[in-house]
Amino acid sequence: MSKRGSDFLYLWISDHLSDDPITDHVLLIIEMAVDAKRAAEAQGISGHEIDEEIGTIYKFIMQGLR
Repeated sequence: MSKRGSDFLYLWISDHLSDDPITDHVLLIIEMAVDAKRAAEAQGISGHEIDEEIGTIYKFIMQGLR
């Protein structure tokens, strides 16, 4: 993943991770990953740039849940 892609994900997840209790961790992670990818594409970061490390998106989100 590019530096700008990872920087974007870090900031996006920090801004969008809720403080509310989580009832379904898996669903939250999937929804956030999809939303983050769409937001990145809207800012000119290609889906391919994000997709090459899609596991990293899930890892970022899971770390934020801890």
